Amino acid sequence: MAALFTADIENRGLVLDPRTKLFVMITLVIFALGGTGSDISAVRYGTIAVSILPVLLLMTARQYKKATVFGILYALIKSAEIFLVPNITGAELSIIGLCCLIFVRLMPGLIMGAYMLSSTTVSEFIAAMHRMHIPQQITIPMSVMFRFFPTVLEEFTAINTAMKMRDIRIGGKNAGKLVEYRLVPLMVCSVNIGSELSAAALTRGLGTKVRRTNICKIGFHIQDIAVLLLILTLYIFWILGMFGVMK
Repeated sequence: MAALFTADIENRGLVLDPRTKLFVMITLVIFALGGTGSDISAVRYGTIAVSILPVLLLMTARQYKKATVFGILYALIKSAEIFLVPNITGAELSIIGLCCLIFVRLMPGLIMGAYMLSSTTVSEFIAAMHRMHIPQQITIPMSVMFRFFPTVLEEFTAINTAMKMRDIRIGGKNAGKLVEYRLVPLMVCSVNIGSELSAAALTRGLGTKVRRTNICKIGFHIQDIAVLLLILTLYIFWILGMFGVMK
């Protein structure tokens, strides 16, 4: 489970610049989550294409199982939204329609976030932030986030293993202690991990006023240009739709 958010630089397939990944993430938030331009048919189809992009990127990173699960799940929910929701009424419409709406809008961004965390090292991310002249007040918390989720998942796995040995699980003899002995240690660990990672980031010189050097080589390549052109096409469709050129 932790591997979902752990950067694997040996098997990340198509290498994209962190700025390209961030731009894709922002675009998914605007169009998929925000529903921007949903009244324009070209933007709707373009949003679906961009929403599938994170699944394809996971495939290139050899994360076939995750890509297959995410892809099938998104296809089923999107199909239900298109074909099932218009043909039902009453309480079923409220429940199924709401579930489809939430998952269809949230899933693309979550999948892209998982890919971004699993294919980008902290050093690459910091180098990209410096290239964009992002203030350290934003760079430091976001760089801490890259290590926070994998570490918390590792702690969660360790806590689960320890509790299973004590038969503290759903359906076990001590199921009533599940919240106390699993969630409380996890919350305490999360607070400690956040403090330790923040201290580690500061000791590496992220909080100094001197410009920090970085040995990571980042830059835009042909694959970045192709992805950026796809994203920019979606924005062009949206602008043309706003002026009535497209419907």
